[in-house]
Amino acid sequence: MDLFEYQARDLFEKHGIPVLAAGIATTPEQAHDAAVKIGGKVVVKAQVKVGGRGKAGGVKVAADASEAKEKASAILGMDIKGHTVRTVMIAQAAPIDSEYYLAILLDRSNRTFLVMASVSGGMDIEEVAHSAPEKLAKIPVDANLGITPSKAKEIIAAAAFPAEVAGQVEDVLLTLWKVFQSEDATLVEINPLVKTVDGKIIALDGKVTLDDNAGFRHPEHEALIDHAATNALEAAAKEKDLNYVKLDGQVGIIGNGAGLVMSTLDVVAYAGEKFGGVRPANFLDIGGGASAQVMADGLSIILGDKDVKSVFVNVFGGITACDAVANGIVQALELLGSKATKPIVVRLDGNNVIEGRAILKAAAHPLIEQVDTMDGAANRAAELAAK
Repeated sequence: MDLFEYQARDLFEKHGIPVLAAGIATTPEQAHDAAVKIGGKVVVKAQVKVGGRGKAGGVKVAADASEAKEKASAILGMDIKGHTVRTVMIAQAAPIDSEYYLAILLDRSNRTFLVMASVSGGMDIEEVAHSAPEKLAKIPVDANLGITPSKAKEIIAAAAFPAEVAGQVEDVLLTLWKVFQSEDATLVEINPLVKTVDGKIIALDGKVTLDDNAGFRHPEHEALIDHAATNALEAAAKEKDLNYVKLDGQVGIIGNGAGLVMSTLDVVAYAGEKFGGVRPANFLDIGGGASAQVMADGLSIILGDKDVKSVFVNVFGGITACDAVANGIVQALELLGSKATKPIVVRLDGNNVIEGRAILKAAAHPLIEQVDTMDGAANRAAELAAK
């Protein structure tokens, strides 16, 4: 779960990372009141879960509360890379001397944690990483040892932080590690981490991604969910414990196993190029137990997507054999009844595949069409979606 900037700021403050006074607003009037409370010059910042806000005009400086109201009025309702701005953060302005960058993340490819640090922080950090990678220190962190004071000093030295701020940055880094660990995050980022003209180190902007799989340890994280921005189909799938992600295509995808589903997305996208750019409509992994109810739940979610024109069920029988999967599909369609209206292409392979195919053939359901190969099934599903 990605947090909004104001949520990340509050999390930092909770753990003791230095931040500036701030408030949130959903109307220009609330922005005015927040600015009055803070006093003086403020920054009005669009709250969207996407980068590039500043360059898109979503961050504006206001000299006083009246101007903050005007700036908020201009920002609220903006579209920034497909995200509508519904909330702004009103933050105390800071007299900035230098901008730095600090982040801790889960490095999946190397199965460890990684710290990234730079003395060239700010809006152009991605350009710095691309054009001058030597300015972005990348230090792996042992998962068992974590970031100790000596490790923090190593990181500060590798990133060449000035001596006059090294101690403060070290303290922030050690606290940021506590945030990363205690909140079960996969990313904590401060950009920029600023040095003010009076020499103080402050987290001016933050990004946090929390591990959804650790949610059972953090009931308090439920309050951080942005229900207004959650896709209705994804919310319904979550209630049924289905691993579903809405995409922007026309072919509904059901598979068992994340690897197989990812491969299915690729072959459907490739096949769809021949039919006017037909694309996958979703990612849906029903896992190892493709029971009738699980299949019915999955189909009901996919068929509830108005963009779906056809469905591709791609299952490799393993622990759950193909005959059980086939029975699940047939029973699922019986459970759905008239709600099932889109053509369904089924490809079965693996354990008891002959029995599974025979069950589907005997069912003779008008919506089911069997294809033996994955490429052939993807091609047929794309063709049906294009009609």
